[in-house]
Amino acid sequence: MRTIDRSRLHELMERERATFRERHPRSAELAEDAKSSLLFGVPMNWMTRWPGDYPVFVERAEGARFWDVDGNEFVDFCLGDTGGMAGHSPKVAVDAIASQAANGITLMLPTEDAAWVGRELGRRFGLPYWNFTLTATDANRFAIRWARQVTGRSKVVVHNWCYHGSVDESFATLDDAGNVVAREGNIGMPVPLDETTRVVEFNDLDGLESALANGDVAVCMFEPALTNIGIVLPESGYHEAVRELCTRYGTLLLIDETHTISAGPGGCTKAWGLQPDIITIGKTLGAGIPSAAYGFSEELSERIYEHTDWKNADVGGVGGTLAGNALSLAAMRVTLGEVMTDEAFERMIGLGERFEDGVRGVIESRELPWHVVRLGCRVEYLFRDERARTGSEAAAGQDEEVDPYIHLYLLNRGILMTPFHNMALMSPATTGEDVDRHTEVYTDMADELIGA
Repeated sequence: MRTIDRSRLHELMERERATFRERHPRSAELAEDAKSSLLFGVPMNWMTRWPGDYPVFVERAEGARFWDVDGNEFVDFCLGDTGGMAGHSPKVAVDAIASQAANGITLMLPTEDAAWVGRELGRRFGLPYWNFTLTATDANRFAIRWARQVTGRSKVVVHNWCYHGSVDESFATLDDAGNVVAREGNIGMPVPLDETTRVVEFNDLDGLESALANGDVAVCMFEPALTNIGIVLPESGYHEAVRELCTRYGTLLLIDETHTISAGPGGCTKAWGLQPDIITIGKTLGAGIPSAAYGFSEELSERIYEHTDWKNADVGGVGGTLAGNALSLAAMRVTLGEVMTDEAFERMIGLGERFEDGVRGVIESRELPWHVVRLGCRVEYLFRDERARTGSEAAAGQDEEVDPYIHLYLLNRGILMTPFHNMALMSPATTGEDVDRHTEVYTDMADELIGA
């Protein structure tokens, strides 16, 4: 495998930074102005992490493209890190959202869209009963509370380097001695993480059994594949064994499909025949309108009914005034029914394969010490020569110099990838030409990096 010349990489990165500044003068002005009224100068603090001197300010977006305030056009493979996976402002969704907005946005009362969405999620994922909120973070929080209520247990098990939004219990990792500690950067944690959480490596069944053996774990909250540290796929038989262990030790199994919906219309749950007690999902359900859902099995639903204090249903720590609002349910109905259809996923996954093949061809022909991995229509490259088996291996495969260089190189040539870990998503509006354009620019990037 080829060794990356770091001095050359640094020179190229400085060139790309200069190019970025030349192409985005208006964004620079807006970024400076925003510092006077916005904490960190951005609407959310993680927006500071984009490579470049400041974020690109967006003027408009449509389909799989957006245009910035300087008039630059981009092919968007980030798609709001799954939030825009349906494509930006699909017309059928925009029309349905506008119609519902004119007829009421939030009411604290149900509309007929809710039951339709519940049935459709049941068809896709196999669990019969659903409730709604605005974010997958809240879906996970509410599901954890129900799991603790019905089991009488307190602990949550998560995978090392997992992603479950901003759920407190999920910001845990393992130190060198195998102890549960807070993830670096965890802000204002309410309690020490070892009081609430046990952490196991992905694909580590012995570690999982050890975590469950005390009989005090309410729920395993798992992504079916790790997604936010580089895609890490399960080994053969892993999920079947996870289900068996959870059943044996009386622990509920929650599968978070928020990112792994990329595997197909029913996520990994349908594609791989998983059997969770709980499913959570958010981001893409409402074509960009905040919306999320959590579903329960028949057996777990019966247990929840038994443990429900009906007269205090409004103060139990589960819910929210805007959760399940009319606008988000209308957005979910049209998105699931007419945009993110079974047929759309088939085409999107085909584009994901095309994207993966293009990247793999460059990596192999240039003998780069990297690899590419795909989960349906989600594709990512990681800077180690072999696929990671665990979150720790994936974390060790990060490269804080190569990663932003690739991102900025692509951005300067009209291609947006997800920041922090160079992930690409296909949408119903993505084209084969978009994918081929990425392969072309990725080839040029690699050749410049190695001096070919």
